[in-house]
Amino acid sequence: MSRARSAGLAGGLLGLVAAGTAVGLVAERWAVGRTRLRPDPDAREPFFALPADRVLSVVADDGVPLHVEEVGPAGDPPLTVVFCHGYTQQLAAWHYQRQALAADNPGRLVFWDQRSHGRSGRSDAARATIDQLGRDLSAVLEQCVPSGPVVLVGHSMGGMTIMALADQRPELFGSRVVGVALLSTSAGRVSELTFGLPAKAGPVTRRALPWVTRGMRARPATFERTRRLGTDLAFLLARRLAFGSGDISPSLVEFVEKMTADCPVDVIAEFYDTFTSHDKLAALDVLGSVEVLVLVGTKDLLTPQAHSRAIAEALPGAQLVIVEGAGHMVQLERAPLVTLHLRELLRRAAA
Repeated sequence: MSRARSAGLAGGLLGLVAAGTAVGLVAERWAVGRTRLRPDPDAREPFFALPADRVLSVVADDGVPLHVEEVGPAGDPPLTVVFCHGYTQQLAAWHYQRQALAADNPGRLVFWDQRSHGRSGRSDAARATIDQLGRDLSAVLEQCVPSGPVVLVGHSMGGMTIMALADQRPELFGSRVVGVALLSTSAGRVSELTFGLPAKAGPVTRRALPWVTRGMRARPATFERTRRLGTDLAFLLARRLAFGSGDISPSLVEFVEKMTADCPVDVIAEFYDTFTSHDKLAALDVLGSVEVLVLVGTKDLLTPQAHSRAIAEALPGAQLVIVEGAGHMVQLERAPLVTLHLRELLRRAAA
């Protein structure tokens, strides 16, 4: 083939790629524009700005400072509720539960940022594990809630954090910990997820993700620049992966997208491996002595309802709530319903 013809073919291919990219960007922005024109009941919500009665720093066993915010009475209240957020999120993910339960005044509410997330300190990559998060939760309890009954509430990775604590410190459950809520989480087999893609895409996804995360660890600055260029795509991904069916407030989507954007790409990559090896099914036996709520949406693409059903099967006394049409961020998408079930859990645990 002549050099001129090769150059012509290469130019044609580049032209097709450029045209395809341009069409994709136009379609992406059109879709985002339509979404952002929808009614926005959450537009005035003070996301990231709820007041705290006390702001603390808890030191983990490896010296990493963990950012903690408390709402409600200090001292020795009748009940303390500790909230554990999910992967790439922050304590702000409990925005609506924090507002509603603070008004109820059930006792002390404790919110904390997991290591390398939010305002907590940066972790060594080797410590970016669910088992370490369990030890971090233990430190939060020891330093913030040294006595009195506790209810633990975990979403996604936060639920796995609670399972890790149950595995490491079973003596706490039934004596100190009197209730547990596991929202949109899994006890294991997370590596089999397809994130809403067809089942046939699973093997390809499982092969591709480790390669991508290695690249994120090796060249975080490159991935950060790429992520900043794709803000509309990030909005669409947040809408698809975090929420289910129905009209979702654009501000709510932007809130979730902002939490993810604030999580450095190398942190996202460092925690990936711990999900592929996560297996805490045996630790669920420890939760048999406490009140348990298991809740998940039917449109959850990240931790599908089969994972919550497996948890509930291992805990016959647990209350299983399946929220029709809700996605992974169920505590934001269906905030009143989730808060209602949390109130009921607190009532049962206090009794």
